[in-house]
Amino acid sequence: MSYTSESIQIGSLTLNGRIVMPPIATYQCDDDGFVTDAVCSYYRDRAKNPHVSMIITEHNYIDLGGKAKLHQMAISDDACIPGLKKLVEAIHEGGAKAFSQLNHAGSAAFREVIGKTPVSASEVILPTTPQLGDAQAPAALTVTEIAELTEKFAEAAGRAKAAGYDGVEIHSAHSYLLNQFYSPLTNHRNDQYGGTLENRLRFHREVIRAVRKTVGDDYPISVRLGGCDYAEGGSTIEDSVAAAKILAAEGIDMLNISGGMNRYLIKGHNEPGYFRAMTEAIRKEVQIPVMLTGGVKKLADAEMLLEEGAADLIGVGRPLLAKADWEM
Repeated sequence: MSYTSESIQIGSLTLNGRIVMPPIATYQCDDDGFVTDAVCSYYRDRAKNPHVSMIITEHNYIDLGGKAKLHQMAISDDACIPGLKKLVEAIHEGGAKAFSQLNHAGSAAFREVIGKTPVSASEVILPTTPQLGDAQAPAALTVTEIAELTEKFAEAAGRAKAAGYDGVEIHSAHSYLLNQFYSPLTNHRNDQYGGTLENRLRFHREVIRAVRKTVGDDYPISVRLGGCDYAEGGSTIEDSVAAAKILAAEGIDMLNISGGMNRYLIKGHNEPGYFRAMTEAIRKEVQIPVMLTGGVKKLADAEMLLEEGAADLIGVGRPLLAKADWEM
């Protein structure tokens, strides 16, 4: 029996397998973040891999103030739609489904890239190692600015749908803006967006509702949650389970679980599925598919993790980044 080739539902979308290529930035777009032929070719080649049922394309910045690096893919303006449509068509030609990952870098952005002071939940320098951003204190977002960015997420989701993407993923992992609101290491607010877990997820819930209103009830929405910081004073695995239940209750269709302020690695761990303690715990408490990425190098690794109930979907990142015909 092959677990990786089993079909699965993500909301209204049927995938013909359980292997997903997670978002890994290539930074091959042009200076304005528009899709290039090189980007289309890169993703088309990976979509041809018969093991890959879906590709979540690299993080797209929803607003220039949330651009992480030069040549990052953009979804911040309607002018992006034609290029994104070409990209989706390339992935579909290869045989895979496509999700767009929507992101705002927050304080992980560089001043020289965005031309102004980066923003975050609080005036706290990111605790990541190696350091993201400028290692300078960002500006804390006002409630009005949070509402404006919520609408930016929704507008970006509308562009993804217009470009033909099969769904969208809201990025709250790897120390980017929404993750900065979730983590107690970076969220020191004392208003309705800080303090309790429910408050630290308020921005997320407002974004989900705004995106859902824009894309409709039958369009799949995923959240990539950096559930645990693996650091003293940071978010915990218990937090990740509670957060997953709150987010699932908002009507999302999938949870893609990864690290928080530790980003996509856990120091001292490289075994297949090293985030599985989170996904196993979350999977017991939600009724939507849960995706696990990290340390999967062979198809047998994915089969093992699925058979043991570690997750419903397995992300294969670096091996596909290095070799389009991984395990062919």
